[in-house]
Amino acid sequence: MAVKDEQQSPLHILLFPFLAPGHLIPIADMAALFASRGVRCTILTTPVNAAIIRSAVDRANDAFRGSDCPAIDISVVPFPDVGLPPGVENGNALTSPADRLKFFQAVAELREPFDRFLADNHPDAVVSDSFFHWSTDAAAEHGVPRLGFLGSSMFAGSCNESTLHNNPLETAADDPDALVSLPGLPHRVELRRSQMMDPKKRPDHWALLESVNAADQKSFGEVFNSFHELEPDYVEHYQTTLGRRTWLVGPVALASKDMAGRGSTSARSPDADSCLRWLDTKQPGSVVYVSFGTLIRFSPAELHELARGLDLSGKNFVWVLGRAGPDSSEWMPQGFADLITPRGDRGFIIRGWAPQMLILNHRALGGFVTHCGWNSTLESVSAGVPMVTWPRFADQFQNEKLIVEVLKVGVSIGAKDYGSGIENHDVIRGEVIAESIGKLMGSSEESDAIQRKAKDLGAEARSAVENGGSSYNDVGRLMDELMARRSSVKVGEDIIPTNDGL
Repeated sequence: MAVKDEQQSPLHILLFPFLAPGHLIPIADMAALFASRGVRCTILTTPVNAAIIRSAVDRANDAFRGSDCPAIDISVVPFPDVGLPPGVENGNALTSPADRLKFFQAVAELREPFDRFLADNHPDAVVSDSFFHWSTDAAAEHGVPRLGFLGSSMFAGSCNESTLHNNPLETAADDPDALVSLPGLPHRVELRRSQMMDPKKRPDHWALLESVNAADQKSFGEVFNSFHELEPDYVEHYQTTLGRRTWLVGPVALASKDMAGRGSTSARSPDADSCLRWLDTKQPGSVVYVSFGTLIRFSPAELHELARGLDLSGKNFVWVLGRAGPDSSEWMPQGFADLITPRGDRGFIIRGWAPQMLILNHRALGGFVTHCGWNSTLESVSAGVPMVTWPRFADQFQNEKLIVEVLKVGVSIGAKDYGSGIENHDVIRGEVIAESIGKLMGSSEESDAIQRKAKDLGAEARSAVENGGSSYNDVGRLMDELMARRSSVKVGEDIIPTNDGL
């Protein structure tokens, strides 16, 4: 199955990530994974976004030096001039609805450099983020098979398909607490109305999801950052019931050669190094890690209660503030500073970027309070760490269902409100937060079962990417199909791929 054993030039795959860290980082990891199998990979992105993945790509290329694995290339194209300030090229940097509109105008204008790359280089395939829904038709015009990358779980993908096809909110009671059932799924899945994106309130977002789903359906296939053993019922559902061609190639983070620096645009922070030394002093399984990704923002009241909850839990903690909220003077409870370094020894706060993979894989970790973004979820699964789930928007409430009800490796904190803004969320009391952490990291039968299942899933995740594992084999199967297609189609021939076999 190894493409590098073929007696011809290696496959060339163009990877085209959406412009946000949560989309860029798994694409860089996927490039490292494919390159390790002998595939020539090029990542097409803009200058600021290239900086986010530069360290990961350089580390991967260093590891490949002296082998027959091709180096990964980053093809940098200018960010379209749409009136955004210099350096604002990323979803994380947007501060207003007006900037968001300009940003998505720029995203649409990236079609021109995408077309130019395909015309000039004729890659054997494109892996493009599903949010670039126009890339399906663009790739077809150049006779290049396009693989969609949704960047989420197959469970969430199945929930999206059910929601788009059935629109269950249309017939649901107009009550935020009304339970809405998603039909046609392998498990009974119910969400509160308040946990779902309402198409009547966000018709633009609904239209985007419809375009994304239609484009992925028309594609040569889809790649998922997941593995068969994690969600087997949804692999079967997606492939057989929905008739979608899919390859599961994850967890792609396990291919990273840069666990210390992945996703950072600057030198490693002093906080990060100090945190790892601090963790070395703690007992195995005694620390809860708290991080909400790069986009989540909390109000001062929410931060105040989270701090209270960490105090009340009695557990050691590492808390990544990042962009989570305002200055500590606005939210920090009295006495909380005495818990954290340098004044105390129960907690450690990281302001800014954190080496999440290193923290999650540290022996001191016993739990993870997470927003349920798919990258964080899969990194926690891979490390064998159970989760307290605190979703906010996007696919996060769906991922919470997978974590808590299907996989049974987490405890829900009880978040009810879908929305990316701080004004949309009820404040969860510190007592509830402490209770959830206790359920996850305690010594009850329920806690023991969650912890055992998390460790078992971690072992399965690592096995999936090893030689002979399910994801290893799916990568080989995908490369074999692309190689066979290249052998039967002249490069650059104006042939539009069909959906045969979909």
